[in-house]
Amino acid sequence: MDAASLLEIYRPYIDSSTTSFELRIPAVEEFADRIQTAVEKWSWLLAEVEGQPVGYAYGSTHRVREAYAYSVETSVYVLESYHRRGIANALYENLFSQLQERGYVSAFAGITLPNDPSVKFHKQFGFKPIGIFPRVGFKFDTWLDVEWLYCPIQ
Repeated sequence: MDAASLLEIYRPYIDSSTTSFELRIPAVEEFADRIQTAVEKWSWLLAEVEGQPVGYAYGSTHRVREAYAYSVETSVYVLESYHRRGIANALYENLFSQLQERGYVSAFAGITLPNDPSVKFHKQFGFKPIGIFPRVGFKFDTWLDVEWLYCPIQ
Protein backbone atom coordinates (compact mmCIF):
# COMPACT_ATOMS: atom_id res chain seq x y z
CA MET A 1 0.00 0.00 0.00
CA ASP A 2 1.17 3.49 -0.78
CA ALA A 3 1.43 5.13 2.64
CA ALA A 4 1.88 8.62 1.16
CA SER A 5 -1.41 8.40 -0.77
CA LEU A 6 -3.26 7.03 2.23
CA LEU A 7 -1.84 9.76 4.42
CA GLU A 8 -3.32 12.31 2.02
CA ILE A 9 -6.76 10.77 2.64
CA TYR A 10 -6.17 11.18 6.38
CA ARG A 11 -4.63 14.70 6.25
CA PRO A 12 -7.94 16.68 6.22
CA TYR A 13 -9.17 14.74 9.25
CA ILE A 14 -6.15 16.08 11.15
CA ASP A 15 -5.81 19.57 9.64
CA SER A 16 -9.43 20.72 9.61
CA SER A 17 -11.52 18.28 11.63
CA THR A 18 -11.93 17.03 15.16
CA THR A 19 -12.56 13.50 13.85
CA SER A 20 -8.94 12.67 14.60
CA PHE A 21 -7.28 13.81 17.79
CA GLU A 22 -3.89 13.93 16.12
CA LEU A 23 -2.50 17.45 16.13
CA ARG A 24 0.26 16.97 13.57
CA ILE A 25 0.54 15.07 10.32
CA PRO A 26 2.64 11.95 10.94
CA ALA A 27 5.69 11.32 8.79
CA VAL A 28 5.07 8.95 5.88
CA GLU A 29 7.41 6.38 7.49
CA GLU A 30 5.47 6.49 10.76
CA PHE A 31 2.20 6.11 8.87
CA ALA A 32 3.62 3.18 6.89
CA ASP A 33 4.60 1.51 10.17
CA ARG A 34 1.03 1.97 11.47
CA ILE A 35 -0.34 0.34 8.33
CA GLN A 36 2.06 -2.59 8.62
CA THR A 37 1.18 -3.13 12.28
CA ALA A 38 -2.54 -3.07 11.50
CA VAL A 39 -2.11 -5.53 8.62
CA GLU A 40 -0.23 -7.96 10.88
CA LYS A 41 -2.39 -7.71 14.02
CA TRP A 42 -5.91 -6.74 12.89
CA SER A 43 -6.69 -5.73 9.34
CA TRP A 44 -6.19 -2.73 7.04
CA LEU A 45 -8.42 -2.49 3.99
CA LEU A 46 -8.11 -0.16 1.03
CA ALA A 47 -10.80 1.13 -1.34
CA GLU A 48 -9.73 2.23 -4.81
CA VAL A 49 -11.54 3.85 -7.69
CA GLU A 50 -9.82 3.51 -11.07
CA GLY A 51 -6.63 2.50 -9.31
CA GLN A 52 -6.57 5.49 -6.96
CA PRO A 53 -7.01 5.08 -3.18
CA VAL A 54 -10.16 6.80 -1.95
CA GLY A 55 -10.60 5.29 1.52
CA TYR A 56 -9.43 2.80 4.07
CA ALA A 57 -10.60 1.04 7.22
CA TYR A 58 -8.61 -0.71 9.90
CA GLY A 59 -8.58 -2.26 13.32
CA SER A 60 -6.29 -1.17 16.13
CA THR A 61 -5.63 -1.71 19.81
CA HIS A 62 -8.57 -1.01 22.07
CA ARG A 63 -6.44 -1.21 25.20
CA VAL A 64 -2.99 -2.71 25.80
CA ARG A 65 -3.65 -4.99 28.78
CA GLU A 66 -3.69 -8.71 27.89
CA ALA A 67 -7.33 -9.27 28.88
CA TYR A 68 -8.37 -6.87 26.09
CA ALA A 69 -6.80 -9.13 23.43
CA TYR A 70 -10.14 -9.98 21.78
CA SER A 71 -11.36 -6.39 21.56
CA VAL A 72 -10.54 -4.04 18.71
CA GLU A 73 -11.07 -0.38 17.89
CA THR A 74 -12.26 0.33 14.35
CA SER A 75 -11.83 3.34 12.08
CA VAL A 76 -12.76 4.27 8.54
CA TYR A 77 -11.64 7.26 6.47
CA VAL A 78 -12.87 8.20 2.99
CA LEU A 79 -12.00 11.16 0.80
CA GLU A 80 -14.76 13.73 1.17
CA SER A 81 -15.41 13.74 -2.58
CA TYR A 82 -16.29 10.02 -2.29
CA HIS A 83 -18.64 10.25 0.70
CA ARG A 84 -22.12 8.73 0.35
CA ARG A 85 -21.09 6.27 -2.35
CA GLY A 86 -21.13 3.14 -0.18
CA ILE A 87 -17.34 2.99 0.15
CA ALA A 88 -17.28 3.20 3.94
CA ASN A 89 -20.04 0.57 4.13
CA ALA A 90 -18.11 -1.86 1.94
CA LEU A 91 -14.92 -1.27 3.88
CA TYR A 92 -16.60 -1.88 7.26
CA GLU A 93 -18.42 -5.00 6.06
CA ASN A 94 -15.13 -6.53 4.92
CA LEU A 95 -13.26 -5.29 7.98
CA PHE A 96 -15.70 -6.95 10.39
CA SER A 97 -15.55 -10.17 8.42
CA GLN A 98 -11.76 -10.25 8.63
CA LEU A 99 -11.71 -9.30 12.31
CA GLN A 100 -14.18 -12.10 13.04
CA GLU A 101 -11.97 -14.57 11.17
CA ARG A 102 -9.04 -13.44 13.31
CA GLY A 103 -10.98 -14.20 16.50
CA TYR A 104 -11.96 -10.72 17.67
CA VAL A 105 -15.27 -10.62 19.54
CA SER A 106 -15.89 -6.95 20.37
CA ALA A 107 -15.45 -3.79 18.32
CA PHE A 108 -15.38 -0.27 19.73
CA ALA A 109 -15.52 3.10 18.01
CA GLY A 110 -14.90 6.53 19.49
CA ILE A 111 -16.67 9.43 17.80
CA THR A 112 -15.95 13.07 18.55
CA LEU A 113 -19.18 14.91 19.25
CA PRO A 114 -21.13 16.32 17.61
CA ASN A 115 -20.98 14.02 14.58
CA ASP A 116 -24.46 12.71 13.81
CA PRO A 117 -23.48 11.20 10.42
CA SER A 118 -20.75 9.05 11.99
CA VAL A 119 -22.97 7.97 14.89
CA LYS A 120 -25.72 7.01 12.43
CA PHE A 121 -23.22 5.16 10.22
CA HIS A 122 -21.93 3.09 13.13
CA LYS A 123 -25.42 2.33 14.44
CA GLN A 124 -26.35 0.82 11.07
CA PHE A 125 -23.56 -1.71 11.66
CA GLY A 126 -24.99 -2.68 15.03
CA PHE A 127 -22.93 -0.37 17.23
CA LYS A 128 -24.67 0.68 20.44
CA PRO A 129 -23.78 3.77 22.48
CA ILE A 130 -22.10 2.88 25.76
CA GLY A 131 -21.03 6.23 27.12
CA ILE A 132 -19.54 9.64 26.59
CA PHE A 133 -16.11 10.72 27.76
CA PRO A 134 -16.63 14.45 28.47
CA ARG A 135 -13.86 16.95 27.68
CA VAL A 136 -11.44 14.13 26.85
CA GLY A 137 -9.67 15.91 24.00
CA PHE A 138 -8.48 19.44 23.31
CA LYS A 139 -8.11 20.54 19.68
CA PHE A 140 -8.59 23.84 17.87
CA ASP A 141 -8.82 25.60 21.26
CA THR A 142 -11.91 23.58 22.19
CA TRP A 143 -12.61 20.83 24.70
CA LEU A 144 -14.19 17.86 22.97
CA ASP A 145 -16.40 14.98 24.08
CA VAL A 146 -16.12 11.49 22.61
CA GLU A 147 -19.02 9.06 22.44
CA TRP A 148 -18.01 5.40 22.63
CA LEU A 149 -19.95 2.72 20.81
CA TYR A 150 -19.76 -1.06 21.05
CA CYS A 151 -20.55 -3.79 18.54
CA PRO A 152 -20.30 -7.55 19.01
CA ILE A 153 -18.33 -9.19 16.21
CA GLN A 154 -19.01 -12.80 17.23
